[in-house]
Amino acid sequence: MNKLAGCFYPGTGPRTPQPTQVAVMLIDLDRFKVINDTLGHAIGDRLLQEVAQRLTGCLREGDTVARLGGDEFMLLLPGVEHTKSTIKIVQKILETFKSPFYFNDHELHITTSIGIALYPDDGEDAQTLLKNADTALHRAKEQGRNNYQFYTSTMNATALERLSLEGKLRHALEREEFVVYYQPQVSLSTGQIVGMEALVRWRHPDLGLIPPMKFIPLAEETGLIIPLGFWVLRTACAQNKAWQKAGYPPLRVAVNLSTRLFKQQTFIQVVAQTLHETGLDPDYLELELTEGIIMENIETTITTLKELKKMGVHISVDDFGTGYSSLAYLKRFPIDTLKIDRSFVLDITTDPDDAMIAMLIINVAHHLKLRVIAEGVETKEQLAFLRSHGCDEIQGYLFSRPLPAEEFVRLLQERRTLTD
Repeated sequence: MNKLAGCFYPGTGPRTPQPTQVAVMLIDLDRFKVINDTLGHAIGDRLLQEVAQRLTGCLREGDTVARLGGDEFMLLLPGVEHTKSTIKIVQKILETFKSPFYFNDHELHITTSIGIALYPDDGEDAQTLLKNADTALHRAKEQGRNNYQFYTSTMNATALERLSLEGKLRHALEREEFVVYYQPQVSLSTGQIVGMEALVRWRHPDLGLIPPMKFIPLAEETGLIIPLGFWVLRTACAQNKAWQKAGYPPLRVAVNLSTRLFKQQTFIQVVAQTLHETGLDPDYLELELTEGIIMENIETTITTLKELKKMGVHISVDDFGTGYSSLAYLKRFPIDTLKIDRSFVLDITTDPDDAMIAMLIINVAHHLKLRVIAEGVETKEQLAFLRSHGCDEIQGYLFSRPLPAEEFVRLLQERRTLTD
């Protein structure tokens, strides 16, 4: 394990005068665990030392930085005259982390999330200030990381709401409050439904339908995404097989994978067991991974994907174009499908950059003999653009929103097709 916890790195020179305000900052290194797990604790320790040196270089005379443990640091800034002076220091920290760290042959890019509490406004004792800075830090992570947040009193209310939601979430599976919705995927050459994406929804008896963006990040953070993800996989496979037994045309069902689910040691075995127990042919299951997942540990990912391909399972890369995967790496992954992210489809007919990205994805995919699905198609103009540039399939509100199983089956019964 890393051995630097509790180390202090005080600023040098004379102490500043007794402050009117004191800023307490908690700093967390984004994705440090990935580096630590991939490159080892020796590199992790050296990285922490370099981080401490960079933080120290951002301090004024009399400021102090300490490592609290793991990848979390605390900065104590006495003599803060106003919020602007604190922001100036924070921006200096964010700026200094734009430069990569170099260790042997590795070039590492690290960003930070920062939570800030001010004495005496946000607390008059150390425990309260640290607690409130930690609350602000969590808010910074929720905002996408690589940013800073000042503590506000409303954050406590939000934290309490989140804690309450977590308690409800822990009981939701056993109380059978989750349901799987299905959004059809439609062929642009035939107009017929050829697949569907399985999307989990939470129907709480009191709160009603809770949006995925509200509970999925919480499930990820708490680890509840693992049993939930396996439940969605099994439910979607069982439902797909049931529709096939009922005589409907066989369709692929696509299931999203979270990072934590994909990294489970038993993941391959659970997929195989699910297919065996539900009786679904692997050819009708597609597993969706994000760019972030496939790029975290490339060699391990390739090994896992090859095992899935041996089973006959299809693999797609979701939200393609939003991450940082290299096209040079793309041909190494045994994948079948690229999905154009809805953020590019939204303005595909009005934004030349989005149009160019979409066309590039389609051309690259077809060169590599991959299918292309465009997500979030809502207008006929978007449809016409995608069809004219050779996109294979679309999904989106233009054809159908995600539907519960009992409504989705009506589309199959009606043999609904895409019309111009």
